[in-house]
Amino acid sequence: MKTALLFAGQGAQVVGMGADLAQAHPTARALFDRANEILGYDLARVCHQGPETELTRTENAQPGIYLVSWIALSLLRERAPKLEFQATAGLSLGEFTALAAAGVLSFEDGLRVVRARGRFMHEACETTRGGMAALIGLDEAATREVCAATGTTLANLNCPGQIVISGELDRIPAAVEAAKARGARKAIPLAVAGAYHSPLMQSAQPKLASELGSVRIQPSKVPVIANVTARPHGEPSEITPLLVDQVTQTVRWEESMQYLLSEGFTRFIELGPGTALSGFMKRIHKGTQILNVADLPSLETTVAALSPSGA
Repeated sequence: MKTALLFAGQGAQVVGMGADLAQAHPTARALFDRANEILGYDLARVCHQGPETELTRTENAQPGIYLVSWIALSLLRERAPKLEFQATAGLSLGEFTALAAAGVLSFEDGLRVVRARGRFMHEACETTRGGMAALIGLDEAATREVCAATGTTLANLNCPGQIVISGELDRIPAAVEAAKARGARKAIPLAVAGAYHSPLMQSAQPKLASELGSVRIQPSKVPVIANVTARPHGEPSEITPLLVDQVTQTVRWEESMQYLLSEGFTRFIELGPGTALSGFMKRIHKGTQILNVADLPSLETTVAALSPSGA
């Protein structure tokens, strides 16, 4: 059975994430402490206690999700030492966690980079007026027509029937109405700080490129699927440009999962807060084994499923 690890993206954050794992496992506590030391502030407190307004700030949410996702992977490796995986992928922010899991980035470098990435994106949000909307029940072709007519862009192709668009804030209402007119079951403006995965994030790109320039990029131990191409990353020199492009380009998640399915992957393990990626996979392809680790109960369930009797 070919197994792929999937890593959560921004929006999965929830106050209390990782708290029960830290209470129960010394490894989790040590990683929270290490993250606080690396970043120079109490990220663990923000993850565990919030408040929600502080956790959802991009510069906190991104390292927080990265950290809890890494903790989930670390504990799964402890509890299921025979676990092998043959590819990784992550949604937007999660692509950095996927690269770290494949040995491309160290945990420490990845944490520093995603903290900086979050700050750069927050700065871009503050200097632009952007927004996003989720379109439910509209296909990609019709959504592209909506974007062309309203001056918006495709941000996320998540799964059949769920697409997110992005653009200038005053264009979002027209895009919502255009989507409904073309048959969308729902078109919902999102409560976000800006227009992620759109040209309005361009100011973050040179800063991120500079940050990545100070990080050691290693060859990947397993294929890591790039959001921008929906195909595996190539040589180390090709990784940074794709991560920089990702800030303004469409996240091709459904296509990424279809690629893994075409390569014979039949088990997917989502690591980090929430179960959004598991939900997407259920819409993309029925019949795959989908597991997740977000907290103590899901850790136990996944470990049991991976045991010789449950595999």
